[in-house]
Amino acid sequence: MSLAIQFDDVTAAAARLAGYAIRTPVLTSQTANALTGAQLFFKAENFQRMGAFKFRGAFNALSKFSPEQRAKGAITYSSGNHAQAVALSARMLGMPSVIVMPQDAPAAKLAATRGYQSGQAGSDVVLYDRYRQDREAIGHQIASERGMTLIPPFDHPDVMAGQGTAALELIDQVAEMDGGGLDALLVCLGGGGLISGCAVAAKHRLPAIEVWGVEPEAGNDTQQSLARGQIVRIETPKTIADGAQTQSSGQLTFPVIQRLVKGVVTATDAQLIETMRFFAERMKMVVEPTGCLAAAAVFARAAGLSDLRGKRVGVIVSGGNVDIARFGELLAASV
Repeated sequence: MSLAIQFDDVTAAAARLAGYAIRTPVLTSQTANALTGAQLFFKAENFQRMGAFKFRGAFNALSKFSPEQRAKGAITYSSGNHAQAVALSARMLGMPSVIVMPQDAPAAKLAATRGYQSGQAGSDVVLYDRYRQDREAIGHQIASERGMTLIPPFDHPDVMAGQGTAALELIDQVAEMDGGGLDALLVCLGGGGLISGCAVAAKHRLPAIEVWGVEPEAGNDTQQSLARGQIVRIETPKTIADGAQTQSSGQLTFPVIQRLVKGVVTATDAQLIETMRFFAERMKMVVEPTGCLAAAAVFARAAGLSDLRGKRVGVIVSGGNVDIARFGELLAASV
């Protein structure tokens, strides 16, 4: 069975994103290396436009719209980062956007999404209850009523290909730093858009690399799916990693994960908070809980993960969109 995207799709996305997406820095920490025994390379997507990797996939998808599609605009559903990404991309490309967001989305993400839509005619945010309502049904209904094009958060070839440019950049940047490659790549995992794109890019460039996904412990649907050999759907997980509160992998992303990802491990909310603290204290970065998943698994030597000591490891830090008051509360609670 052919996969939803190929390496050429990722390189084509990189060309579309050139001059629009930020080539985010790759950071290192001697303290992190000492703690883990590995040589870690952090791809800081918290410094991407709108604060997360999601800009890559959203802009890639919207930039391919026909003139007719642009006139009607884009609609999506998202807990926050894809929402902001579509709103910003639509604004940059001169089209309206409608974003279906959970009513309990972080205030900072909601405010930013509305900010990106400001002054863009035909744009608005529609709120829903993530525990009682179906966001996909709401999105499809509005798309049908307004003639808008629905761009889901992860299960879309153009979104997947755009997200894969993060790994493509990381591999190039590491080579520029010291001429070396990577033995492993750890990626946060919700619906699978980021890890599927990154796996396609990484396995093409570095065939021997191990790609690992990291889910919240409370929401290990993909881990269960891999064990069962088919997509497992769970209740909306209750975790501080709001960007990974998905109920299942996508129909397009899961086959990529099955074929190219070595395995999926988990991190607890407590481990995410400690990783947020590490990034803030040691690397002077604000990273949202979901953005800490990959690093938390390395720091905690998550069960099931390969022994990474002595290895060169890429770590995707996926985003930094967290309400500052909430950020302070989480860190204070863990003292």
